[in-house]
Amino acid sequence: MIREIRNEEIPECVRVIRASFMTVAEELGFTAENAPRFTAFATTEERLRYQYEVEKRPMYGFFSDSGELLGYYSLAKQSEQPWELNNLCVLPDHRHDGIGDLLLKDAFSRVKEYGGEKLFIGIVEENTRLRKWYESKGFQHLGTKKFEFFPFTCGYMEKKL
Repeated sequence: MIREIRNEEIPECVRVIRASFMTVAEELGFTAENAPRFTAFATTEERLRYQYEVEKRPMYGFFSDSGELLGYYSLAKQSEQPWELNNLCVLPDHRHDGIGDLLLKDAFSRVKEYGGEKLFIGIVEENTRLRKWYESKGFQHLGTKKFEFFPFTCGYMEKKL
């Protein structure tokens, strides 16, 4: 079941985000030293609470029948920019169960409900498997940007809803 995240669930969201993104870090050789701003290392309870309480970001989770949080995503809207999908993730032991597809479809529906016509996402460009997955869901690659503080290239994608 997908539902909105509650304030008291923020610590569990942090755990799921960090565990999910850690597999990418391990696969691509990111560490807290060479990529401290990468999601697996930079996501904290304080940061997520700020996004939840101050920025009022919509946050959603996929919960098992027993109530365990297995997947997560949030949305952000910055002025005239399209809606941005953030931290879509699924715990490694539950990948390939269709949870990511369900979360992404949910994000599409919610952005449409909010009046959005496009959904934007930033990814690790070198994660070609993830890029292909997003392309298979209708996202178009917009380009890349290299930042000094990341040991990878940021790829940007967009989907018209």
